[in-house]
Amino acid sequence: MSYLRGFVPWIAFAVLSGLGWQWGALAGLVLAVALFADGRRKGTPLDTQVLEISTMAYFGVLTVYALLVPTSPVQHFVGAISMAWLALTAWGGLAVKQPFTLGIAKQQTPKEFWGHPLFRRINVVITTAWATAFTLTAIVLTGLDLVNAGTVAAILVQVAGFAIPAIFTVRYPEHARARQDS
Repeated sequence: MSYLRGFVPWIAFAVLSGLGWQWGALAGLVLAVALFADGRRKGTPLDTQVLEISTMAYFGVLTVYALLVPTSPVQHFVGAISMAWLALTAWGGLAVKQPFTLGIAKQQTPKEFWGHPLFRRINVVITTAWATAFTLTAIVLTGLDLVNAGTVAAILVQVAGFAIPAIFTVRYPEHARARQDS
């Protein structure tokens, strides 16, 4: 499931932020840079590393800010802000007709299928599912933060915000191919 590989920095950030949001941000940045460098070392084209590039940019800015202003009230909203950034990345990719899942799918799919309209359509639908999940998760987390709902509620929402589109990502391509064949 290489889709989840790109989210490792975000997961590490969520887990390690309990030690301090600046350390979670730094861990996210280090992992994002490592994933990007690993991809470049393997010859992975930049268009397949949209998520890694976006992640490096986000955690680069967040790390600097968190280290300079460690007591900022922003720290109480970083879960929602992080999901909003991911939503912007996904919606932005769709807007420029470069869904972030397309590059990931190309790494798993033989080249002869890349030009097929169904291949592109599947990736547009999957990226839309991720974008929608990120957007809804950001909204719900903002609400939870505003009412101080607590860590457990936020974790459950974040897990659902990743798990639901991940399950959809695994199941949808087969469904779309079966529907086309019928």
